[in-house]
Amino acid sequence: MYLTRRQREIFEFIRTFIEEKSYSPSLEEIARGMDLSSLATVHKHLKHLAEKGIIKRHWNRGRGIELVSDLDSPNMVQMELDAAYKLPIKGVVAAGLPIEAFEEDVDRFNVPSDLVRNAETSYVLRVRGDSMIEDGIHEGDFIIVERAASARQGQVVVALVNGTEATVKRFYREGDNVRLQPANSTMEPIIVMAKDVELQGVVIGLIRRYLA
Repeated sequence: MYLTRRQREIFEFIRTFIEEKSYSPSLEEIARGMDLSSLATVHKHLKHLAEKGIIKRHWNRGRGIELVSDLDSPNMVQMELDAAYKLPIKGVVAAGLPIEAFEEDVDRFNVPSDLVRNAETSYVLRVRGDSMIEDGIHEGDFIIVERAASARQGQVVVALVNGTEATVKRFYREGDNVRLQPANSTMEPIIVMAKDVELQGVVIGLIRRYLA
């Protein structure tokens, strides 16, 4: 079982509210406290938390939210680890000019199961460069890649150029050529003959670590 960042934030808000006031917050108080404009959005998050066994909702009470588990408890930590795939980190890929292609597994990375469609064909790369920043892919991010030999127009892919250099870009097939388009208005695309490009996979997710 995996909680999204927003679900964790809402759980922590509810826990703090109960600790301070000795009763649970209403949907309106959660919406105000979390700066959510829609009560339907609050209801959706609470429904997911209840389905994951973190809270109980008592519909016959006005303030009917009960905490069932602590996110820091050993059981919760273990459940989150069990719900994660240990995908291989293949190395570094350039969001800029192509760099040397990856070969061996560098390490393993715990990836939430709801970000992975097929763990057997997926892997992780760390991003170097800023050519994809307008798509929200930044230096130091980890991208989740699903192996694929083809891609739709405009998909973000990892491409091997001339058999030795890998890069992450948006993919466009244009006749006999392939255009690998950066998401950075200050940079030019890479245009090569299609026969010189081998797709290594399609980017299906991203994980960012925030350091204090």
